[in-house]
Amino acid sequence: MEASLLESEGLIRLGCFTVVLAAMLGWEFAFPLHPRREPRFFHNARNLAVLLLDALVVRLIVPLAPVGLAQIVIARHWGLMNQFQIPGWLAIPLTVVLLDLAIYGQHVVFHALPVLWRMHMVHHSDLEFSATTGVRFHPLEILISAGLKLGLVILLGPPVLGVMLFEILLNGSSLFNHTNVHLPVSIDRWLRWIIVTPDMHRVHHSAEKPETNSNFGFNLPWWDRLFRTYRAQPRAGHEDMIIGLEHWREKNQLTLGKLLLLPFSGSGGGYSIIGGRGKK
Repeated sequence: MEASLLESEGLIRLGCFTVVLAAMLGWEFAFPLHPRREPRFFHNARNLAVLLLDALVVRLIVPLAPVGLAQIVIARHWGLMNQFQIPGWLAIPLTVVLLDLAIYGQHVVFHALPVLWRMHMVHHSDLEFSATTGVRFHPLEILISAGLKLGLVILLGPPVLGVMLFEILLNGSSLFNHTNVHLPVSIDRWLRWIIVTPDMHRVHHSAEKPETNSNFGFNLPWWDRLFRTYRAQPRAGHEDMIIGLEHWREKNQLTLGKLLLLPFSGSGGGYSIIGGRGKK
């Protein structure tokens, strides 16, 4: 079963991503919360171009995907789960939870350290809050994230299905929680105990520094509450809040080339938790 999953992993992930992306773009087109600052086509095309570049860079530099490495790790009996012989019914959800916790921690570190924040600024520099914002990450950040996941697969020895499920959920939830929609409060209040909702994650994309440095979760919402980085709502309200960064708001800064050079030029704007004013 795991061998067949590995053979079709790419197609399964691409199919799930495409379906969720199309659904989220259609949803925010029909019921947008914020008006567009620039034409929809150019904004989405730029973010998807960043995604394609990320995929190319990872394919050229990283020799193996986490799902493929998981199969090797299991065959060689590496990792904690293989040493303790954790059954599959427990190992699969445990894999999703532990990898999600690691991504939460990675996200906090990217906000904490100025050198990493400059990479992560590419994500936060988007003046829109849209489904495609969920795939707008600098290639260097994607490479670091890929390296972290590969290291965790070796350490944990997780089942192939658990790693694959985590990757699908992470990609899908990132599209969902960046979608430019507003759920009814009665639904959002309960849903955000299960998954990070657009209203919950939108706070994280506020231009106000204390709000930027909150709500770091991408998929599971529990970590922010557990580690006290949770903010329920933006100070200005969802309709009036300012999306993006205070120092990155000009149209001539939004080109693909400027985004790729952003970590090496300009200012971090005092957003990083360490060395900045991120918690003031």
